[in-house]
Amino acid sequence: QVQLVESGGDLVQAGGSLRLSCAASGSIFSINAMGWHRQAPGKQRELVADITSGGSTNYADSVKGRFTISRDNAKNTVYLQMDSLKPDDTAVYYCNVDVRVRPGISLNYWGQGTQVTVSS
Repeated sequence: QVQLVESGGDLVQAGGSLRLSCAASGSIFSINAMGWHRQAPGKQRELVADITSGGSTNYADSVKGRFTISRDNAKNTVYLQMDSLKPDDTAVYYCNVDVRVRPGISLNYWGQGTQVTVSS
């Protein structure tokens, strides 16, 4: 079993910054891709950013230039640095991790979600 623990969500004013963290623990052989998704009220969950095991990144157009995803492989942790936050960034943010639990077997896990609220 694998556990994901997220932290860093908060209430912040527009233009401010937050840093989200998601730490994976448990039965981990290695970790493939790690990413962040978000879901605003009444909207579908959407990809915000992801990062491969090799460090290649991908961002939603709406956050390019403002958000930065990174990972610490030694700590099995993924981060999302969010700058120049806008009210439209208000959502529950979920981390998503693709874990190789043993050679040839990978499973996908979601965090419990952390609330980010940006006031205007």
